[in-house]
Amino acid sequence: MYIPFDQLPPHARLWIYQASRPFTEAEQAEIKPMLERFASEWSSHGTGLQASATLLHHQFLVLANNESATSASGCSIDSSVNFVRELERQFGISLFDRTRLAFLQNDEVQLVPLSQLKDKVSAGEIRENSLYFDTLVNNLGELQSAWPRPAGNSWLSKYF
Repeated sequence: MYIPFDQLPPHARLWIYQASRPFTEAEQAEIKPMLERFASEWSSHGTGLQASATLLHHQFLVLANNESATSASGCSIDSSVNFVRELERQFGISLFDRTRLAFLQNDEVQLVPLSQLKDKVSAGEIRENSLYFDTLVNNLGELQSAWPRPAGNSWLSKYF
């Protein structure tokens, strides 16, 4: 069962997929109904999930489920991964590359290869207060209150 993203409870579980490039306006217009359709049909062992999906900052695909109503099972998570892989294929974009980190700089998402992180920190280009899109955020409340968050308040704190 589809629930509008902003109507899910704060404890709703999230899966965040970072795109290798921004989605164009045309792609977003095409993807949004696909997301709603997937969330409407997403189920766990035959029981519909109270789910939603959205695109954020033109760069992130977010799937969500109200786990207190029905938990996502391994099979339902597999179906979501298959859905995301199909979006990758259809739009020629990577959504599973975890080797690039996303920061908000000058109101735009900037991707930084993980291999360059130490150098960028040393050069002062990335600081503790640089806003980081932590894809490890796992519930809606955290997304709404601390996303993006200062890099120093994430797993990146060890670099400062």
